Amino acid sequence: MKPSEPAAPAAASTAPATGLHPSGTAVAGSAAVIGVATMTSRVLGLGRNLVFASLFGASSAMDAFFVAFRIPNLMRDLFAEGAMSAAFVPTFTRRLTTEGRAAAWRLGTQLINALIVITGVLVLAAIIFAEPLTRLFARDFAEVPGKLELTVRLTRVMLPFLTLVAVAAACMGMLNSLRRFFIPALSPAMFNVSVILSGLLLVPLMPQAGFERIMAIACGVVLGGIGQIAIQYWMLHREGFRYRFTLDPTDRGLREVLRLMGPATIAGAALQVNLVVTTILATSQGTGAVSWLTYAFQVMYLPIGVLGVSIATAAIPVLSRHAALGELHQMRRTISHSLRLMLMLMVPATVGLVVLAVPIVRLLFERRAFTPADTQATALALACYAPGMVGYSVVRLAVPSFYALGTSLTPALVSAGTVGLNIVLNLVLVRVMGYQGLALGNAIAALSNAALLLALLRRRLDGLEGASIADSFARITVAAAVMGVAVWQANLWMTALWPGTGVWTQLLIVASDIGVGLAVLGAAARVLGLAEYNQAKDQILARLTRTRSR
Repeated sequence: MKPSEPAAPAAASTAPATGLHPSGTAVAGSAAVIGVATMTSRVLGLGRNLVFASLFGASSAMDAFFVAFRIPNLMRDLFAEGAMSAAFVPTFTRRLTTEGRAAAWRLGTQLINALIVITGVLVLAAIIFAEPLTRLFARDFAEVPGKLELTVRLTRVMLPFLTLVAVAAACMGMLNSLRRFFIPALSPAMFNVSVILSGLLLVPLMPQAGFERIMAIACGVVLGGIGQIAIQYWMLHREGFRYRFTLDPTDRGLREVLRLMGPATIAGAALQVNLVVTTILATSQGTGAVSWLTYAFQVMYLPIGVLGVSIATAAIPVLSRHAALGELHQMRRTISHSLRLMLMLMVPATVGLVVLAVPIVRLLFERRAFTPADTQATALALACYAPGMVGYSVVRLAVPSFYALGTSLTPALVSAGTVGLNIVLNLVLVRVMGYQGLALGNAIAALSNAALLLALLRRRLDGLEGASIADSFARITVAAAVMGVAVWQANLWMTALWPGTGVWTQLLIVASDIGVGLAVLGAAARVLGLAEYNQAKDQILARLTRTRSR
């Protein structure tokens, strides 16, 4: 089957058994594929954070790294999960569907070369002006001797990651349009493996070479960017893609992508810009605040990346095809189904993270340089971040939906308004609550962003099956609340039964708590008649069964 031909027969064959529309089944199946690969990458991401916490804890060096990485990481998030998906995937999919692979490959090559030129200029300028740029982010670091200077050096080393990740994101967009989801979702694993190996192997060698130990992690970031390109280009080469250094600014598809990427970047930028604002304000909260917030956000983002982003990534090509064919009723069904599936996964995950914030952080990070005080501080930030999980996930679906419809201004304006709201919330809450107020401000802004986008998308599509979504949300909330109470009680009982502080004891307690939570959630879902729970379970089990049989 050619990629330009939808996998309707397979989807349709499973639809009757589940009572789902074929598009919804295709999205759930693709999301399961992405989820498996993303889970692998996110587990390695946790391993990366374990290395960070063990080697550097919440120290000045770790604060400096997180601030220095914020600039290229901002661009990674915007390109890999924002503007690239919203602007490039629909355009590439239309060309693939209407003109064939050869024309689509030309567009992909044109975009890669344009990104190399554009980001290359930005990288050079940022390297030259790294010091004032870093002062903009972390001027309070100057109060700690050597901390600001270290941040500047780390920034210069990691800036080329911007170009590397932009190219990797273009490769990801092409593969997703071809309905090849596993390798793109797995590619961040190369980044995590590189950083982990750099931490374990290069950190001890850095002082001998005259560099700070943290510089090994910065080198691992750049090597990881190269690895993300390499693993995806291998798959593209198998599909028939051949890179050529050609750039034609008059290419109609390229001009369309670049035209959309500006507003798309703004539309998808709320989360990333809010994180930048959070980082800037956190630098004034003393040593450790930047690290606590960063560790907490990365834990919170694990279920978003595995579940929420997986569903959105799988839905985008389906939505783009429906939009290209003018099938708005099919778009409504796909969006509604994807939203209900997101809610089924993300609402219980939110409750679980709030209830188990301290045990999870203690299990993951509390060793060597990461102290019990760091655990408590990070857990507070995690509990404040968690309510925004649903909002973060929904935005990943809503923004590309607007761009599939050819609408760019609306999500850009909503994003700009969300950034303004977040700044106001952060300025107020940081004075009332300290650094954890920054996490809560992000969460409120994310929920506001998602709610407004859905309201406007509903108007654009003349409805989103709102009654069905509201009914599912109400029942999911009840099931998640019952699960939360059960998990809280289970944790009290398990902690009393096994009062030790060893890693294996903590792992047993957290695993038991999660097991109880899943069992209670499943029982509550059955009593409440939540079809989304059964669908998510069946799709994941089917995907795992097929994976084991290969």
